[in-house]
Amino acid sequence: MFRLLSKESNIFSIPVYIGVLLLIVIGFNFLDLSTLDFFSAVITFAGVAMGYFCFNTIALNYQTHLPLFLYTAFIFALYPGDLDIGIAVSLFTNSIILILLTNVDISVRKNSYPLVGAILALNFIFLPTTWPMSIFVIFHIFGTSDRIGLHLFRLFYGMFLIALSYFGLAYMLDLNSWNPAYFPFGDFTPSENLEPLIWLIPVAVLLLHAVMDHFRHFNKKSPVSKFKYTFLLIFSLAQLITVVLYMGNNFEYLLLMAFPVSVILSRMLKFLPKYWMRECGLWLIIISLIIFKLHGYYNFNI
Repeated sequence: MFRLLSKESNIFSIPVYIGVLLLIVIGFNFLDLSTLDFFSAVITFAGVAMGYFCFNTIALNYQTHLPLFLYTAFIFALYPGDLDIGIAVSLFTNSIILILLTNVDISVRKNSYPLVGAILALNFIFLPTTWPMSIFVIFHIFGTSDRIGLHLFRLFYGMFLIALSYFGLAYMLDLNSWNPAYFPFGDFTPSENLEPLIWLIPVAVLLLHAVMDHFRHFNKKSPVSKFKYTFLLIFSLAQLITVVLYMGNNFEYLLLMAFPVSVILSRMLKFLPKYWMRECGLWLIIISLIIFKLHGYYNFNI
């Protein structure tokens, strides 16, 4: 199976993956479209579609089917069918941020900061718990920009425009009350039932191995690969902070990790020294995700 997925993909593969994923999700909801929140589902699948295109844009996986397949498997395993609108919007906007800030053209990255700032503000409006992404982008500016002050100004200017529009609209609609959810820095909800996550331990172990292996061979990477992969790792850390602090028992928060995890794991599998290791690693991921999905429906215990 690994050899089959290692074949080169093309742009026409993406609609096929999206269509298959949609059919599987609907089928797993017993072919009852009413179990899917329509508006949330549209935004979710728009975000998923953007994720598929990100693979070709970032170009870290040699344009094979493997990352597309893994991404589809993660979305299927983690998508509950009635996704929170905030997470759905974050899936969509995170893909845009990835495309903009991993562009090899420096001028594109520099000129995109007002748009990135606007996206971050929009993210915060729909899901305030995504605030770590703003910290991530600020650190990214400090680490990669030659004119830090100017680019920070552009970033905050984009945020200001969205904030001004939001408060202006709220004023016109006579919405004068303040929602405490917009200050999420003191309301951390630890999960009380982590048993379902036990089935994802093999995936976590493979991820840890992938990151360690990357740094062991860091000097062998090309400059572009180093930049993009390091960016992806720090991006994953920002998502992980949100997951750890705010997931609670809402495991759909793990969807925020689906894209970077798919990239990291597919690269790790590709560079394993033995073919049998690649095949076993792939099947271990698939089986873990299937069991996790089935646990959500049948609640069987270990």
